[in-house]
Amino acid sequence: MLAIIGGRGLTQLTNLEITHRQVMRTPYGEPSGAFLFGKFNQSDVIFLARHGFGYTIPPHLVNYRANMWALREQGVTNIISIATVGGIRADLKPGILVVPDQVIDYTHGRDYTFYSDRNVSYKNIDFTQPYSERMRRHILSGAKKAHQQCIDGGVYAATQGPRLDSMAEINRYERDGADMVGMTGMPEISLAMELDMNYAALAVVVNYAAGRGESHTKINIEHVNGTATEAMERVRTILEHICDEGCIDDN
Repeated sequence: MLAIIGGRGLTQLTNLEITHRQVMRTPYGEPSGAFLFGKFNQSDVIFLARHGFGYTIPPHLVNYRANMWALREQGVTNIISIATVGGIRADLKPGILVVPDQVIDYTHGRDYTFYSDRNVSYKNIDFTQPYSERMRRHILSGAKKAHQQCIDGGVYAATQGPRLDSMAEINRYERDGADMVGMTGMPEISLAMELDMNYAALAVVVNYAAGRGESHTKINIEHVNGTATEAMERVRTILEHICDEGCIDDN
């Protein structure tokens, strides 16, 4: 089964034929909100609003372990995450869509693994390629079918939030090799991998990162929200094309 996780600007998945809503309980607490089960074109889908349906949960307080555990308990094997980012690389301008292929983790203090008990055996996940290549190809194929430009590849810098980054921090991320910056990529990706779920992200550039472009001295939050709203219509179209033939399988 496919799960779609929505971020800023995507707290609802229009055209999802909802069959039922379900509140989940896990050993790690409650997920961000009730799961919406339904049909999205020909695919069975679970939708989860990462920040809650009222956008009330900041990135550092998202219960990532509960979200991932509950999805796996419902039979989810494939995840598409929708995330908003700031563009560091020159060509990543507001409104651009990207399917990242690498991540750098700058977060701290988050519950980042399910292996937190000394008396339970653990495994070392191979994080060489953090995003599922098969799921990345599904997203890129959906974008092509939808006639939406989507950049293939990029390094996502996951930061703590909820504040935005300073110009000096963005300069550091760029030196480290990051192309974009967001706040929710980690530990969501690694937790999904620990549970053997295939995870990929569709990132929406909603602003230039600090010190770049029109964000040279200040980031305009109104512009950020406006760009996110406009771009999510294109994201929904891409998701529809991904799901139009029930193409997400368990292989």
